Amino acid sequence: MNNKERFLSIYKDKITRSGSEKLLHFLEEKSDFFTAPASTKFHGSYQGGLVEHSLQVYDCLVDYLERRRVKDVYKTQMRNKKIDGQWQQVPTYVFDDMLPYGHGEKSVYMISGYMRLTREEAFAIRYHMGFSSSEPASQVGKAFELFPLAFALSTADMEATYFLEQIKKNSSMKNTPE
Repeated sequence: MNNKERFLSIYKDKITRSGSEKLLHFLEEKSDFFTAPASTKFHGSYQGGLVEHSLQVYDCLVDYLERRRVKDVYKTQMRNKKIDGQWQQVPTYVFDDMLPYGHGEKSVYMISGYMRLTREEAFAIRYHMGFSSSEPASQVGKAFELFPLAFALSTADMEATYFLEQIKKNSSMKNTPE
C-alpha cells in the first residue's frame, strides 16, 4: 500500500463527521497534498513528503497516546448513552478548557471550511510545531497544559521530523553509490 492509499484508508476509517467527505475531495482533487513536499529544505523536502510526514506524525501520535502517562492526563466521568434501546452508563473523557487561543493557523482555517474541529483538535493543529514556532513560549506552554492532544501532536511531529526522517535519510545515503 502506498502513502496515498494508506492515508485514504486511515482517513475514511477514522474521520467520519459531517464535512469530512468535502475535505477529502479537496485534498484529492483540488490540492497538492499527496504530491507536495513537507517543507522546502528541511524534513520531507521531496515529492510526496507532506503525506508521508503526515502519516509518520499519525503513527507517532497513535503510539504516544497509548503511553500510560498520557492516558493519566485525561479525567473520566460517566454519561448516559442509549445502547440497544437501553440507557447505560458509559465512561467519557473530560478536561478543563480555558481557551488560550491565539490567531488561527492556515491548516485549522482550511479544515474548518469543510468540517467542524473540536477545540482540542484545533489547538493541536495550531500548536503542532510546539516551541519551535514563533509563538511566545508562555502561549505554547499554556496550550500544552490545557490540551494534552496539542502536546502529543507536537511530540509526534518532532519524532517524525527528527527521528523517522533521519532514519530514512541515513538509509538512502547508505544506498547511494559514491
